[in-house]
Amino acid sequence: MRENITMGGNPIKLLGNEIKVNDKAPEFSAVNKDMTPFNFSDLKGKLKIISVVPSVDTKICEFQTISFNEEATKHPEVVVLTISVDLPFAQQRFCVANAIENSIVVSDHRALDFGMKYGFAIDEIRLLARGIVIVDQNETVRYVEYVKEVGTHPDYDKALEFVKTLV
Repeated sequence: MRENITMGGNPIKLLGNEIKVNDKAPEFSAVNKDMTPFNFSDLKGKLKIISVVPSVDTKICEFQTISFNEEATKHPEVVVLTISVDLPFAQQRFCVANAIENSIVVSDHRALDFGMKYGFAIDEIRLLARGIVIVDQNETVRYVEYVKEVGTHPDYDKALEFVKTLV
């Protein structure tokens, strides 16, 4: 549920459709780090963890992205997708500097397609709120966490334990 989301203790408004467990995962497009198009349908049939971060240039987002990248090596049948509105150039630089090689990192900067379809777009500052979405092999949303305070960590353990029930 995405009620009462705050950033720095201040209420924020999230735009778009709130995604819920058992929803069909909406198709969305984004931009890869090399500026090529990314389509969520390219991952069809795979178990996916979507790690949503405001910006890879912040400590919590950095930790979240690195942590899920490390987890990806433990579960080769799971695709880890990190999405932010950072420019692809910044994402590329971040991934090289932090050896992010096991995750897909994409940018929603152009159209906020993911942000609007999954309800993570922050109205006031055009960033994405923090969260986790798990989509199964049948393209059904199985887990959703909208982090209540954007400046805090998601529940990594809960999400990863849930993934284990699907593999």
